[in-house]
Amino acid sequence: MTKIHHTAIVDPTAVLDEGCCIGPYCNVGPKVFLGKSCLLYSHVVLHGPCAIGARNTFYPFCSIGQRTQDLKYEGEPTLLEIGERNTFREGVTVNRGTTPKSKTVIGNYSNFLAYSHVAHNCKVGNHIVFSNSATLAGHVCVGDYAIIGGLTAAHQFCRIGQHAIVGGCSKIVQDVPPFMIADGNPAEIHGVNVIGLKRFGFGEGELLTLKEAYRLLYRSNLNVQQALERIRQEMEPNRNINALISFVTSSNRGIIR
Repeated sequence: MTKIHHTAIVDPTAVLDEGCCIGPYCNVGPKVFLGKSCLLYSHVVLHGPCAIGARNTFYPFCSIGQRTQDLKYEGEPTLLEIGERNTFREGVTVNRGTTPKSKTVIGNYSNFLAYSHVAHNCKVGNHIVFSNSATLAGHVCVGDYAIIGGLTAAHQFCRIGQHAIVGGCSKIVQDVPPFMIADGNPAEIHGVNVIGLKRFGFGEGELLTLKEAYRLLYRSNLNVQQALERIRQEMEPNRNINALISFVTSSNRGIIR
């Protein structure tokens, strides 16, 4: 059974699936779809058009699905899609897309700590941790299992690769390759995310392979293209190396060096 506190406001065009709990002083706006068993503690604002999957939890003063802050936006219909089982802590903000029918997309099982922000047209994967006040500008992409430290800001159109970790108070102005540690202002790459990868179950062989790829990219005095050529020639392909090569070769802003 869906429960709606008597002080909450739910727009007639909003759709609430079974088992949702809407707490005191929440505001569920027009064209919001809320999946099964979502929980809004109190003072949460959801605005559409947005589609939110099952079992998401929203803490007080979240503002989810509001119009983009991009000054080019002129009121066109834009979208927000959120998957399942995400947690949005106090004061988190997530904006819809900018251009007509464009959308911001958030996957599943991610944890957005207090005051973190996801701007328009971002693509956020699964199992990601945003520490307090981590901030994405527009069109940023974040790969699965990445961790973004507190007070970190990512520039527009940057990418943060899968299983990467970004230290607190970092400034991201180029792409962070998958499996790496980035830290600093501006950020630099400091090695392979060994501890995080071990926790995820990466074996010693996989770690050694990634360390060698890191050495060629960052410690060999080769430029990026030369390093990639050496990696292709000298290292046996596997899913991790293939993911790293694909990420680097598809970079528009260039990778952090």
